[in-house]
Amino acid sequence: MQDGVAENFTAAMIDPYLDGCGCATDRRGISRVDPAELREIVSLLDADGFQVHFHAIGDRAVREVLDAVEPVARSARRHHVAHVQVVHPSDVPRFGRLGLTVTMQALWAVHEPAMDEMTIPFLGAERAGWQYPFGAVRAEGGRLAAGSDWPVSDPDPMRAIHVAVNRVAHRCDEPPLGPEQALDLGTALEAYTAGSAYVNHFDDSGRIAPGLRADLTVLDRDPFAGPPTEIGATRAALTWVAGHLVHTT
Repeated sequence: MQDGVAENFTAAMIDPYLDGCGCATDRRGISRVDPAELREIVSLLDADGFQVHFHAIGDRAVREVLDAVEPVARSARRHHVAHVQVVHPSDVPRFGRLGLTVTMQALWAVHEPAMDEMTIPFLGAERAGWQYPFGAVRAEGGRLAAGSDWPVSDPDPMRAIHVAVNRVAHRCDEPPLGPEQALDLGTALEAYTAGSAYVNHFDDSGRIAPGLRADLTVLDRDPFAGPPTEIGATRAALTWVAGHLVHTT
């Protein structure tokens, strides 16, 4: 866990947070592990067979994680970094180059009180526009996995996929947050299936193909057939895990 969260100014930022009047403060957040030490630790863990899962919210924490992974770029360990809320634009191409998977929580990429009242005013307009750059990471060759961060937030993947595609919550009239970072539905579904399987080394799962594990979900509708604004209404009708039916409506 390389930093904290933006709402209480503990997410590690390259430039200072702003105050309520838009002026720079002396607060830049917390790097929980010294960056030089983090780099050494990650190399040692990688060499000893450990896969590293990072938490990074602020742009400085994201950069420190990328720097730490650089010596073990494209490792067989499949290191991955969760959240990736604020990313300096110069760092976006590095995920693909280094083979560091972004584990995204797409549900958070919306306008809501924690974002509009506790985050954007203290980041400023420019950095607020760098938030959750999933589209740019993917366009630059980065790999996306996805999850909910449950129990912190809603575990329903279709509601999060709705946000990944629309950058606004289902049936919400707020404007989209960073609509240029939206993903197409196929890419969002891939992140929640093959992407998550990849970081867990479940190479026999995450896709539907002969010979793979029968980890399958049947949805109550075809989300590609309806309007993107109704993706969030999609529900799981049937679910199998390793060929065993575990959920039915």
